[in-house]
Amino acid sequence: MNNNSSLSHRKEEPENGILYIVGTPIGNLNDISQRALNILQNVSFIACEDTRQTKKIMNKFNISNKLISFNKHNSLIKIPKIVKDLKDGKSIAIVSDAGMPGICDPGEEIARSVKYEGIDMICVPGACAAITALVSSGLPSSRFVFEGFLPKKKIDREKILLEISKNEKTTIIYESPKRLSKLLDELLKFCGGDREIMVARELTKKFEEHVGHDINNVIEFFRDKDIIGEITIVIKGIRKTDFNPNKSTIKKDLNDLIDAGLSLSAASKYLAKKNSLKKSEVYNLI
Repeated sequence: MNNNSSLSHRKEEPENGILYIVGTPIGNLNDISQRALNILQNVSFIACEDTRQTKKIMNKFNISNKLISFNKHNSLIKIPKIVKDLKDGKSIAIVSDAGMPGICDPGEEIARSVKYEGIDMICVPGACAAITALVSSGLPSSRFVFEGFLPKKKIDREKILLEISKNEKTTIIYESPKRLSKLLDELLKFCGGDREIMVARELTKKFEEHVGHDINNVIEFFRDKDIIGEITIVIKGIRKTDFNPNKSTIKKDLNDLIDAGLSLSAASKYLAKKNSLKKSEVYNLI
């Protein structure tokens, strides 16, 4: 493979002592760039989230190179070795299973470590599920918030869901197919069924699917379905004047907190803060 292109970033690639953060396809392998293929062919070795996934690219494009495993389970052990190799003049590529390394994977950790050591990094851009879903959703795309996978801890999760419910910007979320129904029910509770939304499944793949138009429609579409594939959710922001908390839901939450042992005053204060209301507005629901 010719790596002497006059269009290369600075000079002939790959350069010695450089960490290349390489974007790879999120489904359709033909989305990979010529530059990415050149880097994968010619670096000293490739650090992969899963070597089995990277081999699919290598096999399709007849590339042979050394692969090492680099994932959330071994990143703390592997990072010092990779840093040493870079200081010794090796060129290294890091790839995730799909998309841009550093977006919801250990690529973020090695980028931070390499930058701290004063070592150069170059990003070879490629596909990203979040951006692909956003631009194909038809929802406002000039200002957006990316939340990735929501935390599992209830209090942290509900804090973000509340922020989403009041956010004027478009929000992008990743979710596993097994947890999609739960997340949609949470979005219904916090955002209301009329909030515009698009659920993208299997982006760039054979069974790519875009499901909308609002939360109610999406819940109904996926009801009783066996959901598979990678999921990206795009949620339209609100106009500032649109935020109108569901008072029946707040009243139920208030009763639940009182039944759990909180005083009316304490429960009202908590829910008022959570829903950006005055304490008296919540208090008077009883």
